[in-house]
Amino acid sequence: MPDPLPTRLANPANDAGFPASAAIDASIDRLHELVLQSLDDDQALDVVSIPLAGKSSIADHIVIASGRSSRQVAAIAQKLAERIKQATGRPVRVEGLPVADWVLIDAGDVVVHVFRPEVRSFYNLERMWGFTDAPLSAAGEA
Repeated sequence: MPDPLPTRLANPANDAGFPASAAIDASIDRLHELVLQSLDDDQALDVVSIPLAGKSSIADHIVIASGRSSRQVAAIAQKLAERIKQATGRPVRVEGLPVADWVLIDAGDVVVHVFRPEVRSFYNLERMWGFTDAPLSAAGEA
């Protein structure tokens, strides 16, 4: 089993008493890579990673992906939550599993949204975060 990823709250320090931000950044990068690899392994579609470090206190990365159906969205989310728990030793919050149109996985420094394509198009989170110049979906226009 790989070494558990330390949480941001651990805030390790070096001999001079300064936070070892390099260690924290490395753990965040490993978590981010774990998320991206898990989504790839489970054949998630249109994976987009939006870096938020220094822009928002919500997380360092938001990852958005799609599944072909509610069943695949639920499977992707459940497997991802299990892999993160196994790697970090801590549970993650998962919202939206019963319906699985939009499932949110909150792993702390990385937040993942897995959508059915129609729901993703409607909410268009990439545009909301200024990541793309995508037009509003037809459903979102009044």
